[in-house]
Amino acid sequence: MGLGASGDSGSPGGFFVLRTTAPATGAHRPLARLYAGEGGPLTARVDHVTARLGVPERRVGASVAHLGLAARLWSVALGPAALHGRFPALDPAELSWDGALTSPDDLCWEGSATRPATVAELRAAVQEAHLVPLHEALRRDGNVSPRLLWGNAGSALAGALRELTRWARAHGRPEAAERAAVLVSGLLDHPDLAGTVRGPRLRRTSCCLYYRVPGGGLCGDCVFDHAPRTGLEARPPAP
Repeated sequence: MGLGASGDSGSPGGFFVLRTTAPATGAHRPLARLYAGEGGPLTARVDHVTARLGVPERRVGASVAHLGLAARLWSVALGPAALHGRFPALDPAELSWDGALTSPDDLCWEGSATRPATVAELRAAVQEAHLVPLHEALRRDGNVSPRLLWGNAGSALAGALRELTRWARAHGRPEAAERAAVLVSGLLDHPDLAGTVRGPRLRRTSCCLYYRVPGGGLCGDCVFDHAPRTGLEARPPAP
């Protein structure tokens, strides 16, 4: 469907692509099942990210895993909304996820309904239908603070806007960049997301904990100017 559909050459990048047919090798499950308490896939994803990063704190892996999924959810909605004026409805029962795969193969949409590109519709489809229950699921899985999760959500939304703006301007679609900016501004004007990013560069006001990854450094929108000392520098590697 429009921007982000499988095989669409007009996509700003893999994070904006939404498959309508799952890869044969995938083990996709509707996100509604994860939100309802089927925590195995989410736990496996957090465990995988934690091990891949080589970090001794599981909450760091949870944060990074969450940031990636939040970015995917915002992107597959914001891209079509900005470029086409409508976006996939993204009902959690029709949107399947396989955390073992990377974008664009991790998400598969089996629905057909679309929603108009308004702030209220985007908030309902992404923030309320996905991010709120996703945050609850992550908090069931481990010790992750709500402030960190909403900070990630704001950062992911700002990142989607930056990528979409670059693409739209490079491809002669300035009106899409303007529409995306208006939508994101409205989305950030909500108690859960307000204040998560600031300034013209939309720099985040909380930390995703990536600096605690060995050799990780700082993200491009990091709240810190210099990485804090973690106290982990002298510890032996995790087994």
